[in-house]
Amino acid sequence: MQMRRTGAALSIAALVAGLAACGGGGTGGSGGGEFATVADKVAGGATIVVGTKWDQPSLGLKLAAEPEGFDVDVARAVLKEVAGGKDVQIQWKESASSNREPFLANGTVDIVFATYSITEERKAKVTFGGPYVVAHQDVMVRKDDATITKPQDLVGKKICKAAGSNSYKRITDPPPDGELDLDATTVDAGNYSECVQKLSGSNLDAVTTDDLILAGFAKQAGGDFKVLGQGFTDEKYGIGLKKGDTKTCEAVNKAVKTLWDNGTMKTLLDKWFGGIQGLKVSEAAPPAEGCA
Repeated sequence: MQMRRTGAALSIAALVAGLAACGGGGTGGSGGGEFATVADKVAGGATIVVGTKWDQPSLGLKLAAEPEGFDVDVARAVLKEVAGGKDVQIQWKESASSNREPFLANGTVDIVFATYSITEERKAKVTFGGPYVVAHQDVMVRKDDATITKPQDLVGKKICKAAGSNSYKRITDPPPDGELDLDATTVDAGNYSECVQKLSGSNLDAVTTDDLILAGFAKQAGGDFKVLGQGFTDEKYGIGLKKGDTKTCEAVNKAVKTLWDNGTMKTLLDKWFGGIQGLKVSEAAPPAEGCA
């Protein structure tokens, strides 16, 4: 009888432990099971796992132990505001365009700052705070190229087709998938770094994607390129959260407003994108999308 009771007790204990491990409402990243939201995790002093890009100059680029760039600095500033002015311990996690949604859903990261444009399709999977800034699809050319002064001048020109990106379609296709419906020639590349290399080597006439991404590459190149400053789309960069985390969404929206009101956002934009020829950066806080 004693053995049966002991075995039953062990089985019940294992069941309880299993349920606790699968407990709903816990956030991802490092040790988040006891926290219902990322805001609670911040308040509890836990380490927050932040997803950023690691390959985009001036936005999220990892050259040393930690990534650096505008998105990285915004992440630090927003989380500090959410924490009531206290520094937050952050663990950085590379989050490419292809894995941002899975990382949020499965708890690999707690929150994402990674040139993450808010779209209706993504809203079905992610709760977005922000936007904290609005980028615009634009065009980058060699500094000495006077033949391309606006996107419409890309007719008959060679533009980059980066793997996994649909930016080229905004040039070559009609609505609803495209925008300008121009007869331009596409040249394949593995990513935007390769696009920039091809532009430098005169294998392309232009690279087109978000202006802040282009500006980062232009700054890295030391003046070899210029951004036209003729943006023709709105790309609202949001703060990605696990679907349903409205408490944190509301907290980060309040933080973003504060950072715009006190001048921090302008300071960070100037720090990472100031002096880049042709770039027009946001001058005012974009309206929040809402957390529903």
